[in-house]
Amino acid sequence: MEDESQHGRWLVCGLMIYVSEMTQEERWIKQYDDVMDFWAENHRNPSRHRLEEHDMLNWVKQQRKLKNKGELKAERAEMLKRLLSMWEEYKRVNQWG
Repeated sequence: MEDESQHGRWLVCGLMIYVSEMTQEERWIKQYDDVMDFWAENHRNPSRHRLEEHDMLNWVKQQRKLKNKGELKAERAEMLKRLLSMWEEYKRVNQWG
């Protein structure tokens, strides 16, 4: 493997692989912020009927599963608790609006 990590990419078996420079914590916060920004802009939950919203929807579902299994860090669990209360608030909003 040729290391080109200074550019955030590696050459593996002839394929260029781009690697995020973000830490796991930074990625988690970004996903959280993306959902919060989506609500601020759209006033509804991400829809399973819109392909471009699937990543947010799947992220929230995965975080809920981790929380229920007790595998979420305490700080993230608290943030997710606030997020899920908003999720319930927007649950009844027409997703096709």
